[in-house]
Amino acid sequence: MPEIDALFESINVRDLLAGHDLNDPTTPLSAPDLRLLINRLESHSLRIKSKVQSYLVAHHSEFSELFSTCQDAVSRTRLISDDVSDVVELISDRPVDVEIRKVVDEITEKTKEVRLKRESLELVSAIVGICEAVEETKVALRGGRFRFAAERVRELKGVLRVGEEEEGGEPVAYALLRKEWSDCFDEIQEVLARFMETAVRFELDSSKLRISYQLSVGETTGIALTTVLEAMEVIGMLDYGLAKAADSIFKHVITPAVTHASTFNAVEDSCKTSGDITEATLQLDQSSDHKTEDVDGDAIYSGILKVVKFICSSLCFGNVTWIHSFGRLTWPRITELIISKFLSKVVPEDASKLADFQKVIERTSQFETALKELSFVSPSDAEGRLSKYAENVEVHFASRKKIEILAKARSLMLQCNFTIPKGLAMRNASFKSGGAESIDEDSSKHIVRLLFSSEVCMVSEAASQLMHLVHKTLEDVCVSSARVASEFYHAARDSILLYEAVVPVKLEKQLNGINQAAALLHNDCLYLFEEILGLAFEYRASFPSSIKEHAVFADVAPRFKLMAEEVLQRQIQLVVSSLQEAIDSADGFQDTHQMKQFESAKFSIEQVVFSLEKVHMIWEPVLRPKTYKQSMCLVLESVFRRITRDILLLDDMAADETFQLQRLIHLMFENLSSLLGSLKSADETSRPLDDLIPSLRKSRKLPGMSLLTLFTSPLNFNTKLWYMLKLLDMPLKSITSAWESGELLSCNFTRTEVQDFIKAIFADSPLRKECLWRIEDVVN
Repeated sequence: MPEIDALFESINVRDLLAGHDLNDPTTPLSAPDLRLLINRLESHSLRIKSKVQSYLVAHHSEFSELFSTCQDAVSRTRLISDDVSDVVELISDRPVDVEIRKVVDEITEKTKEVRLKRESLELVSAIVGICEAVEETKVALRGGRFRFAAERVRELKGVLRVGEEEEGGEPVAYALLRKEWSDCFDEIQEVLARFMETAVRFELDSSKLRISYQLSVGETTGIALTTVLEAMEVIGMLDYGLAKAADSIFKHVITPAVTHASTFNAVEDSCKTSGDITEATLQLDQSSDHKTEDVDGDAIYSGILKVVKFICSSLCFGNVTWIHSFGRLTWPRITELIISKFLSKVVPEDASKLADFQKVIERTSQFETALKELSFVSPSDAEGRLSKYAENVEVHFASRKKIEILAKARSLMLQCNFTIPKGLAMRNASFKSGGAESIDEDSSKHIVRLLFSSEVCMVSEAASQLMHLVHKTLEDVCVSSARVASEFYHAARDSILLYEAVVPVKLEKQLNGINQAAALLHNDCLYLFEEILGLAFEYRASFPSSIKEHAVFADVAPRFKLMAEEVLQRQIQLVVSSLQEAIDSADGFQDTHQMKQFESAKFSIEQVVFSLEKVHMIWEPVLRPKTYKQSMCLVLESVFRRITRDILLLDDMAADETFQLQRLIHLMFENLSSLLGSLKSADETSRPLDDLIPSLRKSRKLPGMSLLTLFTSPLNFNTKLWYMLKLLDMPLKSITSAWESGELLSCNFTRTEVQDFIKAIFADSPLRKECLWRIEDVVN
């Protein structure tokens, strides 16, 4: 109320007592002043009351409404208070909160059920709609409305999220619907494929390719080919639908265009009915001039181009998408066919004719460009494979040559039987002594001269012909371009490595026995080792600069050196094992004074001699003299050492037993006379036999023994085993003197062996004890 506020603010006691200073506390108020003040206050009070009354009268309705509102608020407050009192009473009497919770849960459950029923109803409606759509699709398919059916199938695929199936969490009905959709899709796919089969036909008798534009299958007739193609494009089965047609056209039309280019002509024709084109035909006719060779590919490329143009216009109706699809199905196969049947066959045989291949390169590039312009080859998919193949003709030429080289090398190794021709083994000795001049043309395949040692060596025909092939290939490397040279270089390396991979596998059974094939393999590896080491020195200066740094052979050579050593050591080990088994049958040469034991020991010695002679006959004609001598000495060393050890291990020998042992040793040396003679004459420049065989030592000739003269005359050496013959006849003092003089020590006898030998032959006596003491006391 602003009026009332202004009225109260207008009351000022100072104004009512204007004549007095109210700030002075010492000034008293008189009775008249007080009465005046009271009168003036009463006057103001009346005016205030009048104003208030006027204000109330003027705002009667607002105050009435305010009072009414206050009254309602008081009433509601009273009701709330009563309700609160009732609730308090209820709570105090029973658990109302439990009942309230139950009611709330019930309301929630009912609400959820209602929502689920509403969602289920919506799902059922959707399922019913999908089922109706599927049924409509089937009806449209049976009625020949392929475009409509295809569009519905595509829509249903998105609705059912085909291909986006989730692992659980979706209604089972969706899986059933997808199955229904899949069956519908398969049905429309099958129907459209059948129509496409009737659209494209090839008549073998008349060599005609027919494309029909009005199609009929069963009761469905009058379907346009374009309708079928549009429907296949809508559902995404264009490649599938055109696959059989593309395969038939490739097989019956394009393949003859490539394989019989000089006899192929394509003639287009169209059949009209009532002004409409109902059929297009491609006639394949033979050319009258079929003798002309198509060296440049003009006939092939023009024929294929004419077929492709016919397909683009008559089958694909110029639709780029359809043309792309047909191109994807046939272009890779066309390129493979052209490369295998044409380009690879016209690659020049000689590097000098590579320049004449340029016309083929240009014609191939023009052919690919024409196909790109027709959209048959997509620019994004085209890699110019034909052009690249033609442009890389040098590489293809070299690759083909490399394949031929490797095939020839492999054939050499597989056809070689690793045997020595008759008569060549007998002439080998003259080759070794006569040098290279003695090697005739017939023997050059087997007799070679080692590069670094200048020795003559017998090798297999595979090894000699292989190195001839490698040398010829490396000669071509020196006169070829960089790319061709690189291929030829790798062909040479691979041919050498092919020997390592093929021959040991081929001779696996022979390597497990003692034969000339293993000896030839050893010689081959040794020959290849030296030849490979010399390749870089012989050709490196003439190699193209681009491969000089990469052309190395030294890494290959050690492998053949190692293989040669392994093969030879394996043969030696097989021989030694066989001889050890033969000596085992002698039972340590015990009790040879008994006839049965003597015969058994004699048979063992004969087996040893037979085996050694067999090895002699196998090794001597094949191996190099130095290698033969060293290998045979290793074998003899193992035999002599074993027999000597067995005899020295005998104890308490009778006089007859020593005599029989002498007979056995004499027998062995008599039968080995030719073998020992071959060792003497094998390699006069090599180390002496007594250095190669530790059991052999030169010593002075022993007089009065004809057998000793027999062996020392050609060989001039004594063996530890032979010296044992002398020990068997020597008196005890002579044996002791021989040890004291160092004669026995020079023949590799040890102190223990001499002492045990004395104990085995001589009975215990003071003299034996004295001799044993003297032997023990000698410091050697």
